[in-house]
Amino acid sequence: MAKQTKKAKQTKKPSTAKLRIGILFGGRSGEHEISLLSAASILKSIDKTKYEVIPIGITKQGQWLTSGEAQRLLAGDTKPAPILKKNASTKSIALNANAELAQGSTALAQQNGSLSQSLDVIFPVLHGTFGEDGTIQGLFELADIAYVGSGVLGSATGMDKTAMKQLFAAAGLPQTPHVNLLRSEWKSDAKRCIKRIEKKLTYPVFVKPANLGSSVGISKVHDRSELAPAMDLAASFDRKLIIEQGVGGPGAKPRELEVAVLGNDSPEASIVGEIVPGAEFYDYNAKYHSDDSIPIIPAKLSKSESKQIREMAVAAFRACDCAGLARVDFLMEPAVKNKKGRGSKSRIYLNEINTMPGFTSISMYPKLWEATGVPYSQLIDRLIALATERHKEKQQTTFTRV
Repeated sequence: MAKQTKKAKQTKKPSTAKLRIGILFGGRSGEHEISLLSAASILKSIDKTKYEVIPIGITKQGQWLTSGEAQRLLAGDTKPAPILKKNASTKSIALNANAELAQGSTALAQQNGSLSQSLDVIFPVLHGTFGEDGTIQGLFELADIAYVGSGVLGSATGMDKTAMKQLFAAAGLPQTPHVNLLRSEWKSDAKRCIKRIEKKLTYPVFVKPANLGSSVGISKVHDRSELAPAMDLAASFDRKLIIEQGVGGPGAKPRELEVAVLGNDSPEASIVGEIVPGAEFYDYNAKYHSDDSIPIIPAKLSKSESKQIREMAVAAFRACDCAGLARVDFLMEPAVKNKKGRGSKSRIYLNEINTMPGFTSISMYPKLWEATGVPYSQLIDRLIALATERHKEKQQTTFTRV
């Protein structure tokens, strides 16, 4: 026993050692390219005096890549990678480049050179399917490693808009009317689905895949003639579809407001920001390929409106059992003045929560915190600290009977 104790002391990491942070990016998602942009920004800004940073990439085909190959992925080189082995000199992670998620799980669980042994925290800068939906988070839980962001439940409910809206409803948060449908229902009886949609909602409506982000697969539908193509598009991305009532009515755009939330059990909300999209709505092109969309930080709101939105953001974060970070999006009815020139009170609707929002230096999440007083590099520090805090808290839980 004495020898074992001595050995444990020898292998214990010195308190002055840098934390080893794995930045995980890419993935088999429609938001793969956005993940690369976010990861590149984090790798550029993270404090190298505090952390030893290990880039880990996942290709669109599900190949896991380590340091050198991961850097090639960031640079846009998508050539097939060789099978990677443990390299003691570079402290590479042992993962088969052709491994899918299940094989990655085996690599994580290995006792010699596993991620859980060689890394202190993983920052999964993965957006969308297989990265933001609880799947990769389950892998980290099995490996017992600290990671940035929400856990399995928070990630899954934050990704699935149908489940998310049920939790928002249970928390009493205001939402727009919506209809949930399955791809199989649409394929088998489109006429019945259209009848169901038009019975509950009025045009314009928004058709979305339930499980995706960055506005991928989303269409604004102005009348029945546009509905079928929009449904087909959304159905190509997910088996679950959601159709939401547009806010503001025909010819009127709602205000699109966003709040960044940071924390674990005691989350905080940033100031409120607004996006004025360069397109009819804040779609994928408006977000990432257009210079016409204008961010306004802080949004021009009354104190009571700002307070209400920030409180709703924290309530949404808690309703979905989120952790670490999230961006919460709102829709606000456009102001309408009566004959006397007085504006009516605009209703505010909770739209959705994003548990791993875009993280480039110009993305709304870090920009909102910067305007609130937390610069980009410090925000990364806070998120890593929150990941460590949550992992330590988890150690208080007993998983087996004594």
